[in-house]
Amino acid sequence: MKAEYLKDGNKLTVCTEGRIDTLTAPELERSTESWLENISDLVLDLEKTDYISSAGLRLMLAYLEMMEACGGSFRVIHASDPIKEVFSMTGLLDLIDVR
Repeated sequence: MKAEYLKDGNKLTVCTEGRIDTLTAPELERSTESWLENISDLVLDLEKTDYISSAGLRLMLAYLEMMEACGGSFRVIHASDPIKEVFSMTGLLDLIDVR
């Protein structure tokens, strides 16, 4: 999995590529945390992500909680239909803005 970070003021967009799974989710969490200072809008761009496991879903919840704790927002963009289906089946579409 690869991640590219694009910061624009208080907005951080994280563009991921590959799989977010048990092996890569902790790495993504660690690397993203170093970018979160003064961020109030966190966007995860999954355009090039082809798989997300339960570890990845737990990370999405962690991002949501982190951003809500500081009064910020978290959303997922460019999710493929199969990834949207995973969010739907787990009920995360009710919690996370997924586009």
